[in-house]
Amino acid sequence: MSQQDDLFPVQPLNVEVPKNLTEPRLWVRRLKIWKEPGGEIIRDIELRPGLNIIWSPDGDDDPEGGGRAIGHGSGKTLFCRLLRYCLGESRFADEVQRDAISTTFLNGVVGAEVMLDGVCWAVTRPLGIARKHFAIVNGNLDIVAKMEGTATGIEPLIDAIEATILGEGTSQLARLSVGQRAWPVALAWAARDQECRFDDVLDWRSSASGSDTPQPGSGDAKGPRLLAMRAFLNAITEEEQAARRQEQDLASQLDQAKRQRSFLEWDQGRRLARLVRDLGLGDAALPDTPLLLETLKSVAEEKLAAAAKLPSGVSAELDGARRTSQNARIALRDTELKAAELDAKLPLEEKLLTQMSSEIPGLSAAAQSAASPVCPICEVPIDTALADGCNLSHKLPDQAQCRARWDAKRQEIEAQRQTIASIKAEISALKPKIALASQKAQQAEERVDRLEKATDARSTSWRTATRNVEDVQRSTELVDELARAESAITKLEENLQRVREQLRGFEDKQAKAIGAISQKFSAVIQRLLGEDAKGIVRLTGKGLEIGVEAGGDRRTAAIQSLKVLAFDLACLCLSIEGRTRIPAFLIHDSPREADLGQTIYDEHFRLLRALEEELAGGTFQYLITTTTRPPQDINKEPWRRAVLRGAPGRERLLGCDL
Repeated sequence: MSQQDDLFPVQPLNVEVPKNLTEPRLWVRRLKIWKEPGGEIIRDIELRPGLNIIWSPDGDDDPEGGGRAIGHGSGKTLFCRLLRYCLGESRFADEVQRDAISTTFLNGVVGAEVMLDGVCWAVTRPLGIARKHFAIVNGNLDIVAKMEGTATGIEPLIDAIEATILGEGTSQLARLSVGQRAWPVALAWAARDQECRFDDVLDWRSSASGSDTPQPGSGDAKGPRLLAMRAFLNAITEEEQAARRQEQDLASQLDQAKRQRSFLEWDQGRRLARLVRDLGLGDAALPDTPLLLETLKSVAEEKLAAAAKLPSGVSAELDGARRTSQNARIALRDTELKAAELDAKLPLEEKLLTQMSSEIPGLSAAAQSAASPVCPICEVPIDTALADGCNLSHKLPDQAQCRARWDAKRQEIEAQRQTIASIKAEISALKPKIALASQKAQQAEERVDRLEKATDARSTSWRTATRNVEDVQRSTELVDELARAESAITKLEENLQRVREQLRGFEDKQAKAIGAISQKFSAVIQRLLGEDAKGIVRLTGKGLEIGVEAGGDRRTAAIQSLKVLAFDLACLCLSIEGRTRIPAFLIHDSPREADLGQTIYDEHFRLLRALEEELAGGTFQYLITTTTRPPQDINKEPWRRAVLRGAPGRERLLGCDL
């Protein structure tokens, strides 16, 4: 690769046009915008093969603007986005601008006549929300714009472009995802976002633009775009791509093997540290592996033998102790329940005694009254009534009955007192029983606890000793696994190195294709900067290296933008010659805004005019939007196709202010 510049010396720009090629294989003949299908035509721009300029005058550049022309905001970028939209891109603006346009042009339609190998495709797509997408081969654009039938979608055009120009296998060469189309990626390169500022050859889509281009056309990773570009330029082969896939697989396997080795090393270290701690060898001077494993194995086996000699008849005794403890707890619970019942019953019985006792005074008074009764009617003592006579009552209380009730109640009270005394005596008798049952239950539980601890101690000692032996065995196995892992890593590294050397060989084999690009690039640089200038394109392990030498290596912002423009033009020339998989079609949106000098900018236009008139004829299409005035001899028809202004609104692309 270091000899590439000598193999391909700088020559004047030359383009070998195929004999049967009379027009670009892909170009756009017309862009048309309707306010509604069959309604008012907002804009109708005819385009042509060769150089097409969309100019938006700024300031004094506009002879009709009175020195107050506004070049920005005229719709130049929207013009490029609508072309991309008609060529298959899914969006024509960012979300904010799409909402504004779709609100203003609810039924708006944009259409394009796309020429593909001499056949006209009529493409119409909606600007609002209520229209369908059509791509009709040999169709009439005005008729297709009013069609109401089943939509075809934009896919037929994409299918035709990929089949006739990109060719089969491009997606595989570009290493695109399964089912991913190659044309949207190629279109991303052919029509860069203005927001990318022409900063780098591999910057195609900016996140600020709201474009919906799938990777690798967009995204931060440039490596996949480089592979896609090489596929489009026929600077890569299927064998190289197979080798790259193998490199990726080997690199993935190597990473996995290294992670596995790290895990094995961690596992080994963890087990050895635990063995040293559990075997009590922390203060001992230990040898290195594999002698360390022999030492650990010997001590671990001794610990296991010692654990095997611990008493083993504890289990049967523990079962009996658990049954005794359970019975003691049951007895204690039954005694406590009985005491609780008596404690609850005693207040009720005492309350009943109180009620009975409260009836005694009444019964006593009734008995006394029966012995010396008073007439219930006249309230005169019966004795007086009997002596003097009573004409009002003849009924007297039954003295025997009253005394009988009084005596019965006193007997009930005495029986209740005996019941209460019996309950209290029973409660008193249960207290020592509860204490004794609680003591027995506690003693039984303590015995169970002692036996369980003894059992656990033996089990723990056995488990620890067994685990130590297992750890020693596993550590020995890990030594072998680590050795196999190291061997696998070494083999993978050797295979990866071999594949990478093979890839470097493929890169050398692509020197001819890259050299052709470099030759065209250098010739373009000479036309733009002068005969002393020279351009260099190299394919290195780090990517695509592009340099410009003009009195030394140039790396200014303007030269960086120039590199991008010159590289695209060099690839355009190769596409004209049929040496790429992409059409000779380019859209550059306001490249002067990328800090390009006026002199170089003018030479850029003259180079394209020379490419059209002297070198390649109308076999390519190049569209450029600009606010800077093009050279006077070019800023006219047929090269200038439209003039857009930022004010008033009717002069803008959509004929109004949004």
